[in-house]
Amino acid sequence: MELMLALLTGLLYATAVYMMLRRSIVKLVIGLSLLAHASTLLILTVGRPVRTQPPIIPAGATELVQPFSDPVPQALILTAIVISFGVQAFALVLIRQSSKVVGTDDLDRMRGGDA
Repeated sequence: MELMLALLTGLLYATAVYMMLRRSIVKLVIGLSLLAHASTLLILTVGRPVRTQPPIIPAGATELVQPFSDPVPQALILTAIVISFGVQAFALVLIRQSSKVVGTDDLDRMRGGDA
């Protein structure tokens, strides 16, 4: 399972970098979204997910019973999701306003016009 998550994370990072290097600002935002998903999967993979038992202390016990999933990466993932939604919302508003002012979503045309 960890190998599959690692391969998927690498694929998402590669796709995100490819999309962020394109000329369209819409593809840049799609790349940012994929980058956020790849980071989420990376944090989850580093936390070594375990399918057998959630990180919940059973009734009458004083500590967790092995094996269990580490709850800290799960909390970090929730924080990363909220931050990525904020960045994506800001980027979408920026796209809307810049395309309205400039009239295009091509990053080379937005730079100035010297080239």
